[in-house]
Amino acid sequence: MKKAIFSFIYHNLMGWKSVVIAKDYDKQIICCAPHTSNWDFIIGKIFYAAIGRETGFMMKKEWFFFPLGNLLRYMGGIPVNRGKKNSMVEQVAKVIEESKKFSLAITPEATRSRNPNWKKGFYYIATKANIPIVLVAIDYSTKTVIAEKVIIPSGNIEKDMHEIKLYFHQFKGKNPENFTTGL
Repeated sequence: MKKAIFSFIYHNLMGWKSVVIAKDYDKQIICCAPHTSNWDFIIGKIFYAAIGRETGFMMKKEWFFFPLGNLLRYMGGIPVNRGKKNSMVEQVAKVIEESKKFSLAITPEATRSRNPNWKKGFYYIATKANIPIVLVAIDYSTKTVIAEKVIIPSGNIEKDMHEIKLYFHQFKGKNPENFTTGL
């Protein structure tokens, strides 16, 4: 029922399309880009519900104020203190190890502004936990969310990050001037 409702909203009311080739792994990191608008979050969550999948997400802790914080946690939100150095990779890898199912969406740009220096935490988490990275693109030029490419971390971060950035280079965000892969 939930899937049908969100599918109706996503396809019929919002007019978006989906290309889903990547399988739904029991444990995975979802790497989402371009991230140029707050709408990306809403479209992404509706897309995932429309295809019958669930994923958590990390968001800066400043968004977790009452009552919005309760709603974000219910939706799978994990507050992150971006100003404090901590062992987030170790903590998340431990949670993954102890979980039967785990799916976490991360935007590598870590901002809606133009940023050629993508964060690599999602890659380190996937490597440490030995799980795949599913690349999910939100392409506003075609109103399509695409989940077709999967990266199995090789341990060669430069090579893998280049492949990831090269893949996302073809897509247009809501505010295309705010997106760069740095290539």
